[in-house]
Parts: sequence; structure tokens; C-alpha cells
Amino acid sequence: MSGALPGARFAIGYGTNGFADHTLDDAVTVLHALGYEGLALTLGHPHLDPFASDAPRTAERLRGRLDGLGWRVVVETGTRYLLDPFRKHRPTLLDDDASSREDFLRRAIELAGLLGADCVSLWSGVLPEGVSADRAADRLRERLAPIVVEAAAAGVPLAFEPEPGMLVETVADALALRADLGDPEALGLTVDLGHCVVVEPDGVVGALRAAGALLRNVQLDDMLPAAHEHLEFGHGALDLAAALRTLDELDYRGIAAVELPRHSHDAPGAAARSMTAIHDAWEAR
Repeated sequence: MSGALPGARFAIGYGTNGFADHTLDDAVTVLHALGYEGLALTLGHPHLDPFASDAPRTAERLRGRLDGLGWRVVVETGTRYLLDPFRKHRPTLLDDDASSREDFLRRAIELAGLLGADCVSLWSGVLPEGVSADRAADRLRERLAPIVVEAAAAGVPLAFEPEPGMLVETVADALALRADLGDPEALGLTVDLGHCVVVEPDGVVGALRAAGALLRNVQLDDMLPAAHEHLEFGHGALDLAAALRTLDELDYRGIAAVELPRHSHDAPGAAARSMTAIHDAWEAR
């Protein structure tokens, strides 16, 4: 049973991209004090550089600390400027040369194995200039397929995240991609609740139900319909109580982690307010 929410079968976590001004150890200390029970670890600066020579050792040390707390972890790969200091999130699997992204994802799988992570979460990227949607889709399938095979061999599930403005934007898009790849068991879905407000035609409840048993990872945040901007709960249009009720009805047993990547300046405060909002929504569900 979950410790954060009475009776819940999923764990409430927090994304490290919302603690960019804290060391990883200090972030865990704060989140533990606030009642969290899981970590959504965004690889890269400032917490765990996947390209550093000591990355495996850092991952093993972190796993030891999480074991002591009884915490779970998911690995997130949405780091800004990790692969190119001039272009945020680039290259993606859609670009002409995706080799550094492919290498990054393989390193993420390796580190996820050392961490005993629930999954590695990833996304498609935006359509590159001058590349047609059909060509980009071909590239995505060609490049993702071997990564799925490697993840399966390593025993590390993947969770594909639809993102507003990206080639794979909705849960329906992600399910179609999975079908194109032969519905591999190793490939599940990440659903960000805020994204559902922006792009999902059937809203957050419909998106979660469509993902169903393929749901491997959930991100918690609020949004307004007109903008892909992660907001604290109560500042957007998300029905958090309905979302949590749906996760409960689906018997979701993974991590549901708050994702507020622009709130590091007030990380402890944002984390505390988020936990209060989640508790209130759980009681109101």
C-alpha cells in the first residue's frame, strides 16, 4: 500500500527537474520529509550525468539510499541542453543525425537497470524543419525499434510519452506507434495529466483509460488548455480528483510524480503545496 495516500496502490513521487538548485541528496531529504515515496529522476545536469565516468557508481549509491527509504524510481530523459548546448532537447530521434540521442537512451536503459527503475520514459520530439511528418514517423519507428529490443533484453520497460507539439502528441498517437512496432511488451506509456488538458480530445480521464494496462508512468501537474506550461495544481484546468480516481479504478501501481520543471526557485514550497493538493484531491475523489 502507498504511504502518501491512504489506500492508494500507486506511489506519489516528485521529479528532480523541479529541484535543479538542490543536490540530489538534499532533494531526496526534502521530499522524504514531505511524505513523498518515489523519484522521477531526470538524467543530466545537475544530478546524474549519464555520460560521466562515475555515473554507474552514482546510480548504485542512489539505489542504496532509495532502498533505505523504500522508494521507487523512474528514469526521465527530457533533459534540456544535455546533447546540444545551443538547442533544447535536440537532437531527437527525428533529426537527420540522431546518434547522440540513441546513445543517451541506451545509457538511460543501463542506468535504469542499476537503479532498479520502474521504466525509462521517452518521447518523439518535434518535427524538424524540412522533414515531412511521414519521413519523421519512418525515422522514429526505425530508430526506436532496436532501442525497444535492447530495453527488453536488459529487463527495463520503456514508457513512451505523448507531448503537445511533438510528432507523437496524444495517447492515440502513442498507441498507433506501438502497434506499428508490433505491440512490444517492453513498450508502455507515460501520461502527463497536464498534457491531457491541452491535447487529449477525451480529457484526462479518457486518456488514462485509453492507456489502460499499458500505463507505466504518470506525471502530475496542472495546465491551461491553451498552453503547454507546467503549473501547480489549482492554477490550471485539470480535474485532479477525477484523474486520481481513474488511476485508482485502473488499479495503477506505478509512480505518479509531480513534474514542475520551472519551479526549482521554490522547490520545497512547490513540493509541499503539491502534496497538500494531492491529498485533498484524493479525499475528494
